[in-house]
Amino acid sequence: MPVVWQWVIFHVFLAIALWIDLGVVHKRPETVTTRRALSWVAVWMALALVFCAGIYTVDGKEDALLFLTGYLVEQSLSVDNLFVFWVIFQYFHVPRKLEHRILFWGIVGALVFRLSFILAGVALLERFHWLIYVLGAFLVVTAARLMFAKDRQVHPEKNPVFKFLKPFMGTQSYDSGKFFMRKSGKLLLTPAMVVLLVIETTDIVFAVDSIPAILAITTDPFLVYTSNAFAILGLRSLYSAIGKLIHTFEFLHHGLAVILGFIGVKMLISHWHKMPSGVTLIVVLTVLTSTVVSSIWLRKIKESRKRAS
Repeated sequence: MPVVWQWVIFHVFLAIALWIDLGVVHKRPETVTTRRALSWVAVWMALALVFCAGIYTVDGKEDALLFLTGYLVEQSLSVDNLFVFWVIFQYFHVPRKLEHRILFWGIVGALVFRLSFILAGVALLERFHWLIYVLGAFLVVTAARLMFAKDRQVHPEKNPVFKFLKPFMGTQSYDSGKFFMRKSGKLLLTPAMVVLLVIETTDIVFAVDSIPAILAITTDPFLVYTSNAFAILGLRSLYSAIGKLIHTFEFLHHGLAVILGFIGVKMLISHWHKMPSGVTLIVVLTVLTSTVVSSIWLRKIKESRKRAS
């Protein structure tokens, strides 16, 4: 299948999926139960696997492995990022019914920004191959900072976008649910729009870590973008499912640090040794599984001790 048709077909699917997510799954977000949210998380993941099977059929085993590895890395990074989104929503006192609307438009913006970053990143790597070593070193440093960070607190009030836009807010109320309002003939921002822009800028910061990570796996723009898109697509359902529980995955950031460090080293040694895609996939799966299982195990121990006391 010609590459242009792959892009067209995927974006048609993406538009339908976003419409279903907005108009069906989260039409009334306040009524979405944890069970229903988890069901839709499973649906989005199943669609990613079906897409992976399609890549296997059309482009072969190697591309399918690259897509699946990239998807798992992006999905794991997205889960960690949900905690930051939750903190932002709590800080700005966003009503639950508006959280998912803001997340929806945040996802749309993230897809646009990440496509731009991906195309630029691929073009730069093709023109200046030595950048792969710069990105590799960046990922290793990022992994070390993530592993040994003592303070993982998020401070939305320090966001430069929030500081800049605060004077342009026409109200402190979320009652209208709109992003803009008119006051004395002036077009002003509502708190919902300010929160959306804070979310968008935060996601751009996240992309600085995630895009180099997946470019270390493959530089095929279609595989990089689609794996990103599938990881982002289920974020709203994932947020509904684990929302406030996301902070209980205490070892997740350690697992992400190991994955980013591994991928960074892979980039640094790429000139001397090309690591098989299957090995990368096994490492990612092993690290993610062990960190999630250990986090759940630790949480159960803490809960049993609390009940005993």
